[in-house]
Parts: sequence; structure tokens; C-alpha cells
Amino acid sequence: MRIVAVSELSRYLKDLIAEDYFLQDVWVQGEISNYTQAASGHRYFSLKDGDATLRCALFARRGGPPVGQMRNGMAVFAHGRIGLWEQRGDLQFYVDDVRDAGIGELSLRFEALKARLDAEGLFAPERKRPLPERVQVVGVVTSPQAAALRDILRTLRLRCPLVEVILAPTLVQGDGAAEQVAAAIDALNAHGRADVIIVARGGGSIEELWAFNEEVVARAIARSRLPIVTGVGHETDFTIADFVADQRASTPTAAAMAVTSDMVVWRGALFDLAGRLELAIAETLETQRETLAQTARRLDRASPVRQIADTRQLVDAATQALALRLDHLLALRREELRTAALRLHALSPLLTIARGYAIVRREPGGAVVSRVAQVAAGDGLSILLEDGRIAAVAGPRLPDAPDADGQRAESGRELDGGLSATPERRRKSERV
Repeated sequence: MRIVAVSELSRYLKDLIAEDYFLQDVWVQGEISNYTQAASGHRYFSLKDGDATLRCALFARRGGPPVGQMRNGMAVFAHGRIGLWEQRGDLQFYVDDVRDAGIGELSLRFEALKARLDAEGLFAPERKRPLPERVQVVGVVTSPQAAALRDILRTLRLRCPLVEVILAPTLVQGDGAAEQVAAAIDALNAHGRADVIIVARGGGSIEELWAFNEEVVARAIARSRLPIVTGVGHETDFTIADFVADQRASTPTAAAMAVTSDMVVWRGALFDLAGRLELAIAETLETQRETLAQTARRLDRASPVRQIADTRQLVDAATQALALRLDHLLALRREELRTAALRLHALSPLLTIARGYAIVRREPGGAVVSRVAQVAAGDGLSILLEDGRIAAVAGPRLPDAPDADGQRAESGRELDGGLSATPERRRKSERV
């Protein structure tokens, strides 16, 4: 039994391939897939047909025929040599020239389906729905073993830990993958708890991503009532699912970022709302405090106690004013009474009597005698003096006094209430 090292066997195979002239100068026809270009200018891709795939490397170098633009899905004729990469034991086609051979079969299928769905309006911007602003539950359609799921969960945990994730597991490549992806989308819509759906898969060749170019997936995305974000492949990868989805993200991580807001932004918005709420509360309290103070002042002015106090004060003032007016009226009436008393006293017959006059009345009857003609000789008389009355009998009429003026004056006094003019006259009457 012969035992050899891996490196020894790899060198043997490498030398064996290098000695085969056919493998050292060969043109290969195929379709480019999984194309990348390094910063150094080296290009790495695969050539494939319906049955096999061949790894290729095109190193950047000076001289040689120029190489044009290369892209996934491009059908080419590539010239080069077959070699063995010892470090990994991979058979590799080292390309030194590439010629455009037209569009590959997968690319033709892609463009045909894209044109048909576009004509139906499945790509129209007006049918795309905006993503919800506040997402609580995210539905994810991907493989449970995929790195895409780990990237999504890590991103959601960092950005928004409160978001709940519902996984709808599915194959993402190979036979039956497209049908499983479509069924997972329908299942999340039927479940009803998710706010948005992420359809995700990591990078790969056009063959590996082909499940997302199938019509069944496009139709499932189009009929979904929940918004869908696709994160399939790398930034340069585009699938039919991306065109139908409501939003396309360049990677699964970008899809997770698209459906959620950053927790830092939420916290800042929350702090801003808290500040505005505190300010609004303070302003409202101040307004209500002022309103309460105004109401208290109005209530105090309308208080029955205050009204009673004000009315009592008015009553006191009215009482004082009435007392003053009564005092004034009493004083005025008192003065008027005193004046009238003085006037009455001045006109009193008693005062006249006190000055030596007398009042003569005819008896019986009590008629005041003011003229001589009222009395006949022998009539009974009563004479009122200062200290009482005396009875008398009228005698004959005496002759008039020689002084006419004195007579007229005396006659006038007799007319004034029957008063005697002089004490002498009064004595004469008493003698009568």
C-alpha cells in the first residue's frame, strides 16, 4: 500500500494537468455567474451551462487582448488553461481572453419574465405600499440555517430589541425552493400578526438566487396584504422579487434596518416628547391656576357673606344718613316750633293782658265785646285780667274823649279783641 501526502498528490495532479496540451490551450463556452472583481483588478467568476460549473480566474496584467465589461448572465467564449489550485484542491480555469457570445439562457428567461410582469403592472410605483412607521412584529422568510437570518436577528436586536420576529422557514435554493418561498409568504399573511415581511437570502451565483426569479414568488409578493422588503444577495444582485417588492434592500442586514427605526432615534424622540409634555403640563397648570384664582376672586365677590357685609355697610350708612336727616329735620322743626311759639307768644292775649289790657265778654254767651254798641246798660259782662276774671254789669255809655286822635286810637284798641287801652280805662270798667 502506497500512502502519499495531500500536498504531494496535489502537485502530481497539477503536473499531470499541465502536461496535457489540450487543457493548456482551450476555448470554453458558458454563461458568467457569481462575478466579482477585486480591488487589485483580478476578476473571479464561474462559467456554467445546464450541466456543470467551472471556477474561473482572470488576473489583471499588462499586454494581451483587452477584456470588456463582464456581468452575470453574459454568454462568453473564454480562452485559457486548466490548472489546479493546490491550497484548496480546486480545479480552476485561468482565463486570459474573453469574447462576448451574446445573452445566456438564464438571462433570457429573466428578461422575458421581467418584461411580462412589468407589462401587467406588478412593478408599478403606485402599487407599492409604504412601510409602517412603528413595527412590532417582523415576519422573516428565509432558511433557518442561513447567515442571512443571523444578520437580520443581530441587526434587529441592536436597533430595536422590543421587535418580535416570526420565522417562516423555507429553502432558498434548489428544487422546490420557489414554491416554499411563496408558501411562506402566504402563511405569514394568513397568520396575521406580522406588520411587515422580510424575504432574505445571502449572496450567491445567479443559479443560487434563481428561486427569487421564479414567477410563483413574484405572484406571492404581489398578492401579499403585508408590505414586503427583499434583501436577496449582495448590492449588485437584482431579482424579479426585488422589482415586485414594496422596497428592495441591498442585503439582509439592510432589509432589517429598513423595517425598524433605530432605538437611539426612538429614545431621542421619546425625550423630546417628554420635554414637550412637561412644558405643556406646566403651561396647562399655570393656566388652570390663573383660572382658579380668577374664579375664586369672582366667587368671593359673589359670596353671600360678602354681599351681606356690603349690604350691612349700606344699611349702616343709610341709618347714619337717616339719623342725620332726622336730627336735621327735628332741629329744623324745633326751630320752626320755637319761632312759631315766639310769634304765638308775641301775639298771645295773655301777653297783652300782662301789659295792662283786659278782654271783655258779654255774659252769657261769652261773645267778645269790641265796640260800645255791642253792650247795653245793665248787660252782664266778664272781664279777663292777668290774674283771673271778674264779673261786671254794663253802665251807661260815657261821652267821647275830647282828643279825637286819642279817641280813634282808643276806638281802634277796642276793636282789637275788646282790650282796654289803659289802666285807667280798666279801672273805670271795674267800677262799672
